[in-house]
Amino acid sequence: MTNDLLPNALIYLSAAVIAVPLAKKLGLGSVLGYLMAGVAIGPWGLRLISGVEDILHFSEFGVVLLLFLIGLELEPRRLWSLRRSIFGWGSAQVGFVALGLFLAGLGLGIDWKTALIGALGLSLSSTAIALATLSERHLMATAAGSAGFSILLFQDIAAIPMIAIVPMLGSVTADGDANGWMTALKVIAVLALLVLASRYLMRPLFRLITKAGIREVFTAFALLLVIAIGLLMQSVGLSMALGTFLAGVLLADSEYRHALETDLEPFKGLLLGLFFIAVGMSIDFGVLVRQPLLVLGLVTGFLMIKGLVLYVLSKRFGILPGQQPFFAILLSQGGEFAFVIFGAAATARVFSEEVAATLLVVVALSMVTTPLLLVLHDKLIEPYFATDKKRPDDAFDGDMQPVIIAGFGRFGQIIGRLLHANRIGVTVLDHDPDQIDLLRRFGLKVYYGDATRIDLLRAAGAHKARALIVALDSVEDSIKLVDAVRGEFPELPILARARNVTHYYDLMDRGVTVIERETFESALQLGRRTLETLGFNAFQARQAAMKFRAHNLKTLHNVYPYYKDQEQMVSLAVQAREELEAMFARDAEINEERRGGEWERQNPNSSYANPKSNDTK
Repeated sequence: MTNDLLPNALIYLSAAVIAVPLAKKLGLGSVLGYLMAGVAIGPWGLRLISGVEDILHFSEFGVVLLLFLIGLELEPRRLWSLRRSIFGWGSAQVGFVALGLFLAGLGLGIDWKTALIGALGLSLSSTAIALATLSERHLMATAAGSAGFSILLFQDIAAIPMIAIVPMLGSVTADGDANGWMTALKVIAVLALLVLASRYLMRPLFRLITKAGIREVFTAFALLLVIAIGLLMQSVGLSMALGTFLAGVLLADSEYRHALETDLEPFKGLLLGLFFIAVGMSIDFGVLVRQPLLVLGLVTGFLMIKGLVLYVLSKRFGILPGQQPFFAILLSQGGEFAFVIFGAAATARVFSEEVAATLLVVVALSMVTTPLLLVLHDKLIEPYFATDKKRPDDAFDGDMQPVIIAGFGRFGQIIGRLLHANRIGVTVLDHDPDQIDLLRRFGLKVYYGDATRIDLLRAAGAHKARALIVALDSVEDSIKLVDAVRGEFPELPILARARNVTHYYDLMDRGVTVIERETFESALQLGRRTLETLGFNAFQARQAAMKFRAHNLKTLHNVYPYYKDQEQMVSLAVQAREELEAMFARDAEINEERRGGEWERQNPNSSYANPKSNDTK
């Protein structure tokens, strides 16, 4: 009913707002949060929502939008370059997984028709879960992400013939066009129409709507486009998601690509969340209660067989050893098309409603287990691979240098190069093996090791060094190192990099007096050049920047005694801002008198007096 729309929306949004942040805080990921929210409000939870199947069908539009946006990221040439992985890897995954499950089904004494349709349906993975996980972890560009995407795309294509063969195996003939060639002709015609429309119809319409200057109409047309293409594809028996993906690919090189991505992204996120909630609500715990051992056994066996096949195949797909377990878990669950295939199988009487319900519960539970297995992977499997490949700490050669640099990333490198250029010996401790091997070619003494370990610092000569530069990326490691050095080598001067104000104060608490905030000076320099661009002469810009710098450092040290008192800090910050504004107001008149500039007269060759002199450097 229409009257139920707003109350249901309130329930969905409330469940998501509560469950998803909680799941993220517990390290379980957003997908599992949505699934838990669905279980909580569904028929087997608080029973706040009914009509789960209608919600599931509607929310599948989130998957459609997801594929459309992914298509926008792939130009036709790039998609063509992926053809080998899509059809090669994809067919291998579907074929070997289906074969393994089919043989397992026959081994359990299941009828061959039931085993075949069950194996085909379970060979498909969840596009929504896998792609959402890859996007959330920023892994789309990795070997595992690329292989996973290619396989998922092939699965969307393979689902079409799978659905088509179900009626052939059943005792009930499906309604529809009996002429296969006519259906194929329709598909070809629709695809040709899509290609022509993307070139000669969609872009002119986008151009016309853009000229109107009404952004919400542009968003409405984008949604209209996706819905229309999806329904057109569905009308000829193609996957809605596959059709919108192709539409996205055809629009990938258009000038409206980024605007489409920006406008559709919020809808995609909300509808994907709704899809996961609907999956959680659709789990029939009645089947699980009636036959718990059977259902749990099927879920376990299914995940083991599919995961094992995926793990073996990952070795042939060129995926790094550390990513192979992740890849196997990522695609181990059942997919959205299983709901369609098993529903069609029940209608065609390939197997009974009870078997269909059991298999659907297996698919839904496998979707729930994937985020849990990924959490176990992050905590147990990934550290094992990291530890297994960890390089042993380097042995020092006894040639101790006056300066030790802990951390040789973008910050530490600049310091090291400056000292090296001035013939000051440096010992560098870092934990990036590739970086270390590269730097050694240039004659730098760089050692692999954990800079927070006292024994390594002593071996590096900390007890005799004249300075320790702390340039570590991690704030926690930086503080840990300073604490260790203060306790073991109290006389060693420490010069430290601060990532932020809190880190700055933590270092001051430990008696470090020479501290540089890593972005402050560069930001101040850019601000100074901005003033020059806006009409300040070089002297005025320099004076303004130096005054701001002095005032900022003064404020930083004035606030330090109270930085743990939030109310006092706010009060002091407001006071400091007012002082700065008053100071610049007083200087305004003086700056007017200096226009034309003593700085330029005294420093005619200065790069600030002649900013264009830097253009070619």
